[in-house]
Amino acid sequence: MNPYPTDVSLVARQIRYQLTYFFRIPVALFFTIILPIVMLVLFNAIFGDNTVSVNGAEWPIRQFYTGGLAAFTAVSATYSNIGNMVPIRRDEGILKRWRSTPLPTWTYLAGLIGSSIILAFAGTILMITMGAAFYDLSIEWQKMPAAFVTLLVGVAAFAALGMALVSVIKTASSSAAVVNATILPLAFISDVFVSTDDDGFLNTVANLFPLKPFVNAFQDCFNPFVDGSGFAPDKLAFVAAWGVAGALVAIKRFTWEPSGAAPRRGRRARRAAAEASA
Repeated sequence: MNPYPTDVSLVARQIRYQLTYFFRIPVALFFTIILPIVMLVLFNAIFGDNTVSVNGAEWPIRQFYTGGLAAFTAVSATYSNIGNMVPIRRDEGILKRWRSTPLPTWTYLAGLIGSSIILAFAGTILMITMGAAFYDLSIEWQKMPAAFVTLLVGVAAFAALGMALVSVIKTASSSAAVVNATILPLAFISDVFVSTDDDGFLNTVANLFPLKPFVNAFQDCFNPFVDGSGFAPDKLAFVAAWGVAGALVAIKRFTWEPSGAAPRRGRRARRAAAEASA
């Protein structure tokens, strides 16, 4: 009998630890899970009687909001959660201490990313359940495989983009500002809070980034006026390409050291020059 834990058990324990840590932080729980629900209730209370035009038909905006905010919940649980939490743990030296333990470093990162993906799925399912129960969201079971695949591709891509953002953020004090500045403006032009003009300039800008294709692909899985299985391979490929790019940046630039402890190129260069002249 092998006395050492397997890689699978190590990752499972890390996921459980990360989830426990997350639920002990009320602020993180509020902004990741509760705030999108509050938005869903408020937006439907204010605009719920309106409609949006989809394929020449009028789609109730309460159903439009459910799909869009469900996708945004997944993005918040991955991109925003990782982008906010990891710099704090790095500056506090938590990442450095984890790295000094016998635990393989990839296991810690797998647990962190895995817990974010679980939170994304849980938050999305909660939003969709509320939409079906209170806002007449259409559930077409033949489209549910497409919804699952779309959500999986989206959360994987935005988790990778969150790690990429962490790799370029220098300090925890700037992480919240950078995360919000990179995701909230896009949300306003990516069919999350409002339906944008399909032929407008803002739509062109939004289509350069992965949020709008992800939101639209997920919304289509619950839109009765969209025919077929609900799969949008072109949009999923675009989102996945962004995820791959984010993963490459994270692999190349991620650091476990706090910003004040990380060696700087200029410092190394000056030390090498001093040693050479000695």
